[in-house]
This record gives sequence, structure tokens and C-alpha cells, in this order.
Amino acid sequence: MADTILVVDDEPSIRLAVVRAFADLTVREAETCAQALELAREAYPDLCILDQKLPDGSGIDLVAKLKGIDPDLPVVLLTGHGSVDLAVEALKVGVADFLEKPFPLERLRTTVRNLLEKQALGRQVKRLSGRADGRSRMIAQSAAMKRVQALIKRVAGVPSTTVLIQGESGVGKELVAKAIHERSARADKGFVAINCAALSEHLLEAELFGYEKGAFTGADSKGKSGLFEVASGGTIFLDEVGEMPLALQTKLLRALQERRFRRVGGLQDVEVDVRVVAATNRDLRAEVAAGRFRQDLYFRLKVVPIPVPPLRERRDDILPLADHLLARLAPELGRPQAVLSDAARAAMRAYDWPGNVRELANAVERAVICAESDAIAPEDLPMDEQVIVPVRDQAAALRDAVPETRNAKPEAQLPPGSIVLPPDMRDLATVEGLLIRAALAESGGQKSKAAERLGINRTTLYNKLKELGVDAEAVG
Repeated sequence: MADTILVVDDEPSIRLAVVRAFADLTVREAETCAQALELAREAYPDLCILDQKLPDGSGIDLVAKLKGIDPDLPVVLLTGHGSVDLAVEALKVGVADFLEKPFPLERLRTTVRNLLEKQALGRQVKRLSGRADGRSRMIAQSAAMKRVQALIKRVAGVPSTTVLIQGESGVGKELVAKAIHERSARADKGFVAINCAALSEHLLEAELFGYEKGAFTGADSKGKSGLFEVASGGTIFLDEVGEMPLALQTKLLRALQERRFRRVGGLQDVEVDVRVVAATNRDLRAEVAAGRFRQDLYFRLKVVPIPVPPLRERRDDILPLADHLLARLAPELGRPQAVLSDAARAAMRAYDWPGNVRELANAVERAVICAESDAIAPEDLPMDEQVIVPVRDQAAALRDAVPETRNAKPEAQLPPGSIVLPPDMRDLATVEGLLIRAALAESGGQKSKAAERLGINRTTLYNKLKELGVDAEAVG
């Protein structure tokens, strides 16, 4: 995946020159500070080329706001009237380099290439040292994830609203929480995360709300601030909030309603200004019905619910995610030429990924390390379930999808109604043909139901049938 440059300049000629100079990269253009901030929040750039004089503000002032969205963003400042004072001020706010107009394009190319290489090296060092937290760059090709992105954008504009993120383990709930924080007015303050299932009730209370000196045996002699205080002005992320003990839920409810709480062993209220984003993989309505979760807390958390669908329900995201992960991991792991073979891509798209994005990321990393050649094959991917496509009539499906297999015999050892994708028939078109025909067969030819089973809309199904050369009316 190519690096992205954001160029911010009200002169079209400058923007055009940058676009032409970096034709191999993705260049996004903005004319004003407001446009630049909007683009930076929508999709993180890898580098920004920024003019000092803009219609709605100065480049120097914009740098601080861009750094609030991404502290590691390299910025190259352009100016028509350079001075020592301006250069010093630019360096103070974190500008990586400073160029006077008119500038030689080769100088700009060299500057940008060096900064991008330095940034890539920095990310690799962080990752290998276990300190990488990344930027919340979301991959969304499916309609379902585009709806999630739209919700993130809307809720980020209301910086105090409580959010409840729901979804299976591994779907990226913390990524959604970070995206909300980083696109909000709280972006320049802290994002603090805690897993509510990882600590006992008393330790969790002390971590969340802090404690006074002598509050309990082993307590710090000076007391300790809790994460609500640490996150004040920013966002606190309560992961696996459904695991929180009932007694502690009462204290959390008060903190949400009144924006105040007491430390463990404390007598005075502590006031905080913090946005609470919670996440759970549990059905909290069922937990409420079972008496394990307070109903009033459930409704207080669920001001804006954001359901994140599993990968099997947004298959259009699987390959873009895999490509993104491969582009990031392959150079870091010393295999920059690694690519996913067509067979591997077909297998990945057909697999349900019960561990979701987390499982996909682990599979890509393992494949890059263990693949014997640069072309990653299906057997290099650690997928726990065999890629089996259920169909009503496996022989008919194979004959229809792949004419060359008219005389192929079904595998006798398979359960009735199943086929294993043959090693020489794992190209994407074949797999899609098998899956689509299987879904139509299982849906009795009803295309709306088939589309639902496939996780696509009816229009997309018609387009796929057209690509396969199948008469849409003939199949249903």
C-alpha cells in the first residue's frame, strides 16, 4: 500500500507539482486549514507538505492541530518569505523540514523520501521493541464498515457523548475507540485504556478511581490517581465492560452521570471531564436479564451504540486488510517482495476468520515468516478450519462454475453437500462462482436471501452473476 501525502496549499500549481513529483504515492489535496484537518481525520497521511500562508490561518498554527491527530506526522513547511525566526518557530512546533519557494523539485523529493524512510524505520523499531500502538487507520471496503466509519465521524464531533462498541473478540473494538478519540476535539489529550476483565474487583476499582494513602494494605504511602483522573480532558476506554463486577458498576454509573467520583478511602469528590468509550463482546441485554449487569448502567453506556460486524459478515474487507497488513509487515520482517498468491487470496476470502482481524493479522505475519517463497500459498496460512464450501449439489456446482470439470467425480469421503476447493481451482473467479451458486442453491434461487448469505447486497450479486456470464433470471 503506497504512502499517502497530504499537500496543503491554496496555489493549484504547487499542488499539481507535488502530485506529479510523487506519482507513485497517494497525494491528497487541501486548500485550507479546515480542509486539511478534515482529510487528516478521515484517513491518516504519512507526511504533510504545508504552506505557511493559508486563507484561513497559518501553517505554523495548523501543525499543532495536525500533531494532535497524529503526533508522529512528519511536516514539511513551505514559505515564500523565509526568515530565521520563522525557521526557529517551525522547528519548535515539530516541523521536520523547511523549504523556501520556489524550491527545486528534486530537493523536495529527497526531503520527502528521507522522512518517509525515517518514519518507516521508527515504526519498525517501535514494533520490534513492543512499544508500537499504531495509528487508527481503518480499512473499510464493505458497506457495513463504511457505516461504522460514518458513525465514528458523527460521534467524534460530539466530544462528551458516551459510546458503547459491541462486537466479537478480535474485530477491532479498541481501534474504533482510538479512531473516535483521534478524530475528536479531545485528540490532543490522553487516550487511556483498561481491560475490565484483567483485574480483580478491588484492583480494578483502585486503577479506575485511584486511592488515598493508607486506603488498604500495600497502598502507596502517597496515594495514587486513577485512570479517570489521568484521562481527564481526553478519553477513557473500558474494554470488556461486561465483565465488571456489580458492586463496581454502581460507582461507574455515578461517575458517568455526575462526572465525579471518590477515590478508594477518600472523603472528597474528584471532578473530571472525560469521554467514556466502553466495549464488550457480550450481549449486555442478556446480562441485564440474568442480573449480572445493571440495567441503568447499560442504558447510560449505550448512548451511541456502534456494532462492529465480524469479518465473515464483511468479506469485502478481508483482502484489503490482508494487503494492508502485508505491506506493513513484509518489509519489517525482511520479506519486502512477499505477495499473496491468487490461491491464498481465494482461500482467505472463503475462510470465516473466527478470530476476526486479530486472527487475520497473525496469519499474515506467520505466512511472511514461514513461506518458502515470496508467493504466499494457502498452506502458509494458519487457518484452523478447512475451506469447505457447502452446496446442495456439489457435482452440479463444479460443472456449472468450471466447465473443464464436467467429468470430475465428487469426493466420496466428504459429508453430503460439501466440496473441498481443488488445489488447481482456487483462483478468485472460481471460488466466487462456487460460493454464489452454493448460496443460490441453498436459498432456493431467491437472490435476496442468497445475497444476504454472501454478505453482499442484491445489486452486487447481480453484478457478480453478470461477470460470471450467468443469466440472473435463469438462476431464480
